[in-house]
Order: sequence, then structure tokens, then C-alpha cells
Amino acid sequence: MIILQNVIKTVQSGTEDLTILDDVSLTIPDGQFVAVTGASGSGKSTLLGLIAGLDAPSSGEILIDGANVTTMSEDELAELRSEQIGFIFQSFHLIPSLTAFENVIIPMEILGLKDAKNRAEKLLEDVDLNNRGHHYPTELSGGEQQRVAIARAFANQPKILLADEPTGNLDSKNGNHIFDLMTDLHKQHNVTLILVTHDQVLADKAQRQVILKDGRVLSDEKK
Repeated sequence: MIILQNVIKTVQSGTEDLTILDDVSLTIPDGQFVAVTGASGSGKSTLLGLIAGLDAPSSGEILIDGANVTTMSEDELAELRSEQIGFIFQSFHLIPSLTAFENVIIPMEILGLKDAKNRAEKLLEDVDLNNRGHHYPTELSGGEQQRVAIARAFANQPKILLADEPTGNLDSKNGNHIFDLMTDLHKQHNVTLILVTHDQVLADKAQRQVILKDGRVLSDEKK
């Protein structure tokens, strides 16, 4: 379970403080699919970064399965991310000098997971890339690169998947395919999925939709 309690995030903008998130409180149970929507600048990506421990709130607490993320050291946060959290970025963030297969297997090798080779091959098969594993990112289309990124995000068998506009750089056909792959894997593995998106059609397919406006929760509706 993910719990945010009175989370505030401010940053320095010139001589003034700019509030990105303003007193956000949310409870997200295990296995739920939540879509986070809102206009640009409403705090959506910042929210994901805070949950992942990539950034720290100015005040408030974030708990993951009872562990307080906001008091963890950098080493503890890195361990949390490697063991429990998968992250899918809009811009893929693949390592260009590694093949698709190598990009997927590396998180498993870092964790020392058994049978990493077979698991990497199975994940590439799950995202319809079983014949493209030997290709480098520059040899893959945008949709294929995002599918590699999804396979990599599931490599560490995460309990939580955070996706920041994962279809934003793709055409509608590829975007829908990526969404379907992501939600299918979410169902298969009972992963908590938090999706930031501008696409209302995709957001409507979530079990719950949280709308942010000016850093605050404007609405929070379960389907």
C-alpha cells in the first residue's frame, strides 16, 4: 500500500518559492490501477518522482508498505527502487550501447536473480519482441523501444509500476498497444499501476482517476 500524508513540494523560482504539490494526501491499495491526470504543471510527474524516491517532499510523509520513504538514505532508496518499483518514462531511457535483451537483463543481474536469461527472454516475448532482442535502441522504432522499457520495468518483479506519459511520444496505434501490454502485465502480476497521462481515453480505463490542479487533488474517483 502507498500512503501520501499531507505532501508538499516547493522549489525555488527566482527569489520566490514555487509550490508544485500542495498538501496532497492519497492512499493507494495494493494492485490498484490509478490514472493521474491534469494540465501541464499540475504536479503529476513530481508526484511519481516522490513516490519513487527520486525526489524528496518539502514536508509530509510517503509510506510504502509501512516504510517511510521520506526518511530513507540514498542507498535505502536505491534498494527500494531495485526491489519493488518499476518506472516507465516517456522518453524510454534505454542504454544506447546495450541491446534490447541486455537492457532488460541488467536489472536482474544487479539483483542476482536466478534464471535471469530465461526471464529476460520471456519478458521480451510478452511484449512481442522475442525476435528483436539483439537489436540496439537506435535500430528499433519508438514503439519497440517503449516495449523494451516496459519489459525492463518488469524485470525486477516490482510490486509498483510508475508510468509517466508512456504513450506520449507514440502514434495512437502504438500508444494503444503499449497501454494494453502494460495493463495486461499489471493484471498478470497484480502490480500496483500508477499512470500519468494526458489521454482521457486511457485514463477512463483505470480503476481510479485522480485529477490534479495547481498541485492539489481536484477530484479522486473510483470506477
